[in-house]
Parts: sequence; C-alpha cells; structure tokens
Amino acid sequence: MKNKINELLKTAVESGDTAGANVLVIKDGKEIAYCASGMRDIENKIPISRDTIFRLYSQTKPITAAAVMLLVSRGKIDLNAWLSDYMPEFSDMYVNIGGERRPAANHITVGNLMNMTSGLAYPDGATEGGKQSGEVFWTIENRLFSDEPVTTEKFAEMMSKTDLCFEPGERFMYGASADVLGALVEKVGGMSFRDFLIENFFEPLEMNDTDFYVPAEKSARLAKVYDYSENGLTECRTNHLGLRYERDVIPAFQSGGAGLCSTLDDYGKFASMLMNGGQLDGKRIMPEAAVRLLTCGGRLPRGKEKHLQECWSWMSGYTYGNLMRVCEDESRVMLFSSKGEYGWDGWLGTFFSNEPAHGITLLFGTQQAGIGRTGTLVRSIKNIVMSELA
Repeated sequence: MKNKINELLKTAVESGDTAGANVLVIKDGKEIAYCASGMRDIENKIPISRDTIFRLYSQTKPITAAAVMLLVSRGKIDLNAWLSDYMPEFSDMYVNIGGERRPAANHITVGNLMNMTSGLAYPDGATEGGKQSGEVFWTIENRLFSDEPVTTEKFAEMMSKTDLCFEPGERFMYGASADVLGALVEKVGGMSFRDFLIENFFEPLEMNDTDFYVPAEKSARLAKVYDYSENGLTECRTNHLGLRYERDVIPAFQSGGAGLCSTLDDYGKFASMLMNGGQLDGKRIMPEAAVRLLTCGGRLPRGKEKHLQECWSWMSGYTYGNLMRVCEDESRVMLFSSKGEYGWDGWLGTFFSNEPAHGITLLFGTQQAGIGRTGTLVRSIKNIVMSELA
C-alpha cells in the first residue's frame, strides 16, 4: 500500500498536479503508513515534511461541529432551538428570491446551521443573499490590516442583516453557516472561539500545531499555496474568505468555517478521538453520546441530498450532517467507501476521512488553490487504502 501511495504522489508532483503532498493512514489506532512527496516551498526547495502546517480552510468545519456538540452535551445549546434564542440579531430574517424580498416564515435553527440548510450564503453573484454575503466578506478583508478588524461577533451581526436564499430548512446550500456557529460557540461558551477550542480540544489532545494563526517560530513550516499557470506552478498569495494569506497574527475573525491551520499528526489526534468514542490516550474529550450524534445524526432530510450532489458529483451516495459528508448508500458511491464514513476537505485540497466500519482514518495534506487536480488524487489514494485495509 505504501509503495502504491508513494508512486501516486510522485507522479502527481512530476506532472505538476501539486507542488507537494503528504498522507497519513491510521487503522485501529495504529499508524499504518505515512507518505510524502514534493515541496512545501518550491522557490526555496523545502520539501513537504511530517510537521508541515497546512491552512485547513473548510476542514475546519468538523472541529467547529464538535465544539457545538460539546456544548449540546453540557445543556448549553439545543440543536432544535432557534438561533435567535442565543443571538437575537437573527430574529427577523428576510428571504430574497429573484429580487423578491419577504419576511422569512421560518426561524433558523441551530440544526439548520449544522447541516447547511439555513439559507445563509457564501459570497456569490447569482443570488441576492450571496451578493450581500460577498459584501460582508469584502468588509472583513478590507479591514484585515486596519486598527479595527472585524471580529467573530461582528461578523455574525453583519450576516444577520443579509437576506436568506430560501426558507430555513428548505434545502441544502453550502454557505456561511459554520462561521456563524463559531460565533455561537463564542457567545454560549463565554470566551473567544479560539480559547474554547484550545481549552476543550487542542490542549487536552496535545494538538500543539493547530490554531487560527502560525507563530513566528513555526512560520517556516507553513506550506505555500500554489496555483496553475502557463509557467507551471506559481505561488498564489491571496487573502480568501476573510483570512490572511500569512497567518502571522491571531485573527479577530476566528472563522468556524475556514480559519484553522494544522498538521496531519494533529488532525489525526482529533480524528482518532472521534473514532474512539470521544477519548484518546485515556483522556475523555467528548461524551460518547455527543460523538455518536455528531457522526451519525443531524443528516439532511430524505430527498435533499440531491443539492449536495449537484455541488460535488462524486458525492453520489452521500448525505450531509453536522458539517460533514456521511456515506449513506454504498450502492451509489463512486469510490471505495462504506456506510457511515464521514469527513470533509478544504479549499486548498486537505482531506479527512473516518471509516468507522473498518477503523480507518485517512488524512491528506496539500496547498493547491481551489483543490485543483488533487481531488482525483486523494480519491485514488482512498481507493488504495480501502482496497488494502477494509
């Protein structure tokens, strides 16, 4: 298996599909394989290494969902409650379809945020809500380097003034729900979202390289982001979704949807904790019931999976719940996966998968703008892993 993965990685690097990537495979709590090829910094000839730090982008979302579920287990959050019960600014929302604006008939629930049926959009030019969301994220980026950066709390307040793209609960739409959940954790948890994650996850799990920023002493380990060009792979230095390219300061906006940086080993500890029912190395991080609901519950209502598969065709056979894809129908999947497999990936190509039926965790690290051609690569790696270990 290791030789096959190494060959795939080497070929991907040589063909210019990625500057560099690494893979970690765990089965039944034991490391089975670690593989790496290519560079995290082409210009300075620094190779991808085991301690390379990646910008997770949307692979942040499962950790945010775990934080919410931890507060559910403490009786602090009710998934069926209206979001406005905790954040009153979301009391009076409007739906805007094709320019026709009307008061929303339904309230956004916390559960709507957890399965992306809230109607809150990511920036896009196709919907009025998406345009307004774009203005919010533009404001964040415009103030990134100012004396008054947008905070997590202020972000949620701004999003509460945007129009919804549909009635809450009506359909799935990948959007800014997870970022609002970060603000909810902050509000209910009584501390910054970052401090909550550090106290409840990163410190007890010894995820020492996971944070919303990368301190100076670790900055050389942060992989550069690359994109394709007529001159081959070139560094893509861009702020995206309200996040700095250089993660050199603790951000005011601690994005629950995209903000974390981490390593394969660190994320492997989080993944292993979930696989082990909420504990790792004798430490109880989450109640077993909370992990069970996180990984098995909150899924899209029947018939609404089609909107997920319209976004990502390879997710045929999957549903979505608690900010993660979940394999539901093995007869329809297009890669080797088993019922109950869950995980998510990130805008720059990082990938996380837990296969509870087989005790397999797969983690993939790379930094390619827009995932690029690495989506095919990681699915090929997953097929190898499942063929060898399942």
